Amino acid sequence: MAQAPTVLAEGLYFGEGPRWRDGRLWFSDFFAHQVKSVSLSGDLRAEFEIDDQPSGLGWMPDGSLLVVSMIKRQVLRRFPDGRMALHANLAAFAGYHCNDMVVGAAGRAYVGNFGFNLDEAIAARGFESVIAEHATAALVRVDPGGAVQVAAADMHFPNGSVITPDGRTLIVGETLAGRLTAFDIAEDGGLSNRRLWAPTWPRVPDGIALDADGAVWIANPVAPECVRIGEGGAVLEVIDTGQSCYACALGGPDGRSLFMLTAAPLGAEGADGAPTGRVLITSVATPAAAPPAAH
Repeated sequence: MAQAPTVLAEGLYFGEGPRWRDGRLWFSDFFAHQVKSVSLSGDLRAEFEIDDQPSGLGWMPDGSLLVVSMIKRQVLRRFPDGRMALHANLAAFAGYHCNDMVVGAAGRAYVGNFGFNLDEAIAARGFESVIAEHATAALVRVDPGGAVQVAAADMHFPNGSVITPDGRTLIVGETLAGRLTAFDIAEDGGLSNRRLWAPTWPRVPDGIALDADGAVWIANPVAPECVRIGEGGAVLEVIDTGQSCYACALGGPDGRSLFMLTAAPLGAEGADGAPTGRVLITSVATPAAAPPAAH
């Protein structure tokens, strides 16, 4: 079992999209409009800023970093030399703010979105009512050249996503359905054979991370916990994160560092509120899954 987590970094507004890369954990602090990184020694730095709220992150084969621009519903591309460019416009495909993203070996990305104004709906009807009835959303596919199309329709708030090491299976957290959903990935990036990978309810998956045994860690935004789930829904481990947990990632030199991004529950004040966000870290027995291969 993992030890109790410790605080690696704090003073964040709201961390999302964590990815381990070149000895640092990269993530979006979306109310700060910045992509940041932190080392295992706690050296926190702002890497760059965008004129929107950043969310999902992922690298292309040439080292370019793709960044989800949430409110504008775009994917930006930051080239290795620091140049920024519009990679894809998702506005015609995403019903509301875009969120998490996974990028495969060839540079093909799958991007989730809210589908509707979640905060407004919860304020008007309450969380349980929104769970029971809400607009669905499309999971959007962005090919390496920037072409955009719907990968899967009628998703219940598609959020954190992972690709298996063989590059053939996509697992997506459907937050408002309380489940992890899997698809087969074709060579051209098309998705098929949609199926239930694991029910998670009453927990709901936000960010997720895949380990080498094929289990998935889920960040639970409605409780202070990060939970390891096996295929079929078995709860394998629960870590108390102290605050609501919104994203997680496996990394470190041996892949056994579990990073958990937490914050106090979001209020209407957004970035005007106190920066309560943290990056927590603990060591786990099973390392991260290998990066997805091309096929």
